[in-house]
Amino acid sequence: MTELGQRLRQERENKGMSLEDLQKNTKIQKRYLIGIEEGNYDVMPGKFYVRAFIKQYCEAVGLNPDDIFDQYKTDIPTTQTDDIPQPLSRVRSRKEIPQNTKASKAADYLPTILVVAGVLVVGIIIWVIAQNIVSGRQEDQAANTEQTNNEVQQSEEQQASNEDQAAKEAAEKEATEKEKAAKEDEEKKDEEKEETKQAYKEVQKSGRNGTYELSGTDEFKLEVSSTQADTWLDVKNGKGNSFYNAMLKNGETKEFDFTKESEVRVNIGFSPGVQLKINGQDVSLPFDANQQVRQVVTIKYEQEKAQ
Repeated sequence: MTELGQRLRQERENKGMSLEDLQKNTKIQKRYLIGIEEGNYDVMPGKFYVRAFIKQYCEAVGLNPDDIFDQYKTDIPTTQTDDIPQPLSRVRSRKEIPQNTKASKAADYLPTILVVAGVLVVGIIIWVIAQNIVSGRQEDQAANTEQTNNEVQQSEEQQASNEDQAAKEAAEKEATEKEKAAKEDEEKKDEEKEETKQAYKEVQKSGRNGTYELSGTDEFKLEVSSTQADTWLDVKNGKGNSFYNAMLKNGETKEFDFTKESEVRVNIGFSPGVQLKINGQDVSLPFDANQQVRQVVTIKYEQEKAQ
């Protein structure tokens, strides 16, 4: 690689240009551009084109061609016009033929020769430029075709991915809906089963005390809620063991699992606004809360044996 080639390549890379970009800008075939950078001028059609292509290369990367030609003159081939042959001998024949006559004839043909040579040079230049244009168009067309094929392939892949995603989402939605429906059916059956079998029967009422029997269920879960005001709450089992003995705040709910107990006693200090639920079902207090503020509810539980 010559110093000129190194300089040109460095300027091209500094500009962020690839050989393909330079080819599009200058219409010079890529192999000629590589030959310029590597100092391999044998690939060029002639010395005249070497200088012409180097000039176009410099202009494309922002260099002054005259400065480059002057600085790297040893790396750039020169074009020379061959001297017109002179008579090789001054010997005259016996028949005098004036030399000025021969020179005059050569001078007469010189314009024609120059015109023909100029036409040939112009024709060659046009042919080279046309080849570069055709080559550039073919490469652009190939690149566009490849890009179009890639875009079509990506579009098809994206469409297939979207279809797979849609099918997956539809399947997940269907499975979720089926699971939800099955769960709702199961809950509905459980509720119907509880409503059908669970029995909460009043046994005795006296003073502020009310006694009830709970049967037809294999669990005993009690909820006590206060919806109007704070109330004192005391909850014990039949053996006198305390499960709760404190103030129940307004808006607060306490839950108890008495499935293993046979008797529960609920002492309510301020019954207005207090709600009782057994296994999720509302149950009434023994007395009207407005007439009997403090109430004691005793629940006797007989667990249903599993069949």
